[in-house]
Amino acid sequence: MIVVDIQIKDVSLFQTVTQKFLKKNVYIKKDKIYHISNVEEETIIANTIIDGQGLFMVPGLIDSHMHIESSMCTPENFSDAVLPFGVTTVIADAHEIGNVFGNEGLDYFMSAETELDIFHAIPSSVPSTTPSLETTGGIIGLGEVETLLRNPNVICLGEAMNFKGISYDRESLIAQIIRLVQEKRPTMPLEGHCPKIQGTELSDFLYSGISSDHTHQFPESLKERIENGVFVQLQAKSLTKENIAVIKENNFYEYVSIVTDDIMADELLDGHLDVNLRKAVECGLPIEKAIYMTTYTPARRMSLNDRGIIAPGKLADFILLDDLETFNIKTVYKKGRKVYGTDIGKQDKQDKQDKQDKKEYDYAYYPSHYFDTLSTRKLTLDDVTLKVETDLEKVRCQVIRKFEVGTFTEPITKEIPVIDGCLDWETADCSLLIVMERYGKNRNISYSLVEKPIDSKGAIGTTWAHDHHNIMIMGNTKQDLLKVQHELLDIKGGYCVSLNNDIIGSCPLPLGGIISTAPISILGLKVKEIRQSMRQLGYKNMNEIMSFSTLSLPVSPAIKVTDMGMLDTKTQEFYSLIHEEDGTLLNANTY
Repeated sequence: MIVVDIQIKDVSLFQTVTQKFLKKNVYIKKDKIYHISNVEEETIIANTIIDGQGLFMVPGLIDSHMHIESSMCTPENFSDAVLPFGVTTVIADAHEIGNVFGNEGLDYFMSAETELDIFHAIPSSVPSTTPSLETTGGIIGLGEVETLLRNPNVICLGEAMNFKGISYDRESLIAQIIRLVQEKRPTMPLEGHCPKIQGTELSDFLYSGISSDHTHQFPESLKERIENGVFVQLQAKSLTKENIAVIKENNFYEYVSIVTDDIMADELLDGHLDVNLRKAVECGLPIEKAIYMTTYTPARRMSLNDRGIIAPGKLADFILLDDLETFNIKTVYKKGRKVYGTDIGKQDKQDKQDKQDKKEYDYAYYPSHYFDTLSTRKLTLDDVTLKVETDLEKVRCQVIRKFEVGTFTEPITKEIPVIDGCLDWETADCSLLIVMERYGKNRNISYSLVEKPIDSKGAIGTTWAHDHHNIMIMGNTKQDLLKVQHELLDIKGGYCVSLNNDIIGSCPLPLGGIISTAPISILGLKVKEIRQSMRQLGYKNMNEIMSFSTLSLPVSPAIKVTDMGMLDTKTQEFYSLIHEEDGTLLNANTY
């Protein structure tokens, strides 16, 4: 007789090979699937028998591209948050903590003890461009990459974003990193970030060896990428009826996975990868294909050959659903142990909550200086008054126009009045956007204008500014700009919103200026407060927080801002705020 830990009787099992559900008996021994049969095996005795009638058994969900820091929480709290949503494995690209602390910060993130399996990508773009274009707290160069390559928990090269350096500069840092990875770990997947690139430019990018993309997809780009051998990872904004139709019509299921990329803490209150799975189904993807693209294709992409499929010898990571159509989760098992379920006892739930709440106050794990990272002074009225040298009553300015969908922007020209030698941006339907270097390295400060991003008098400020995470403030009144900048310093980093010179939303992120130690149940409500406050100001986007935070991302089309100025993200050339023939901005570029 063979003794196993669990038998699940007569369950509708998702068979990955056929992508169909069949009635089966599944036997689990320790942390692995032991045996699957059509009938009960008389020679196998189970310590626990689960009646699978009416239940559907699918593999645990695998997110092959995501960033824990986007949820603004620690890996431990992230693990507690996502396991109930059926997510059992993630591949995290911790380039945000890397941009703040370098490899030291990565070591803390990678050594976190979690029930969730967290594998890691090498942050390939710290900084996302070069130190001549943006200032970061940490830099990950060849030496740091070589160290990370020796870590068995590191399984891919994280999203390579510097298009110009990858495609046309063989001696750029990112090009050297790619060659080092190919030499030391030749089978390691190389992940890419290539929005709005097509034709020969796409080939130039792929020639480096990069073979995936997770950026905003459209039907034409999706088809072109897959036909050129790109493994596409679809995040929420790419899950459209049009994109799903391309996948179905061309039978592209093998070359696509569904990912989250960036999920905010308030969104984590309601779901994670399971939400995107359901969205894909709503857009026309058959549920069986959606399960396949959130379990097996990501596992295969990342060479995680011990999961993503329910079969003998594979990890017993699985979900029991009581409704397939709605993907309603009844129970989640991780390595053969129940980690979430409607039948978990009240005491088990209370113990888990007590453990989670305690983490909010567990600062000892991180060095004390991780909670004091804003090496800046408080701005004054003089700092937000833009002095101009010109004889003109109006000057032409380069202005940023943001879109209400996605994170794209475009450059436009506007005439701004000059009064008493100062740029009168407050009356010009513009907001002033300021980025301050906050690591104490050079005290850079840059000024730019954004075309009417908010309707009410107010300002938004954050240190969670992709990817350099310097201080970024934007507002349409001088007083509100000062209000949010002072608030950020007082809370040691985070997000805040001011309306009529009054703080209406504040979310402290004191760990490196980008992370909270609070559990998602608390942090999520604070982030929701920020989102609602931004909407109250009239900020419009499908994801207000990500839209604002990526105004500082110098690899996202088409014009973004760093502590060094406004940047054409394709040519990597800086714009002047004022057209040179019209005048000169006199404000210093350091504070």
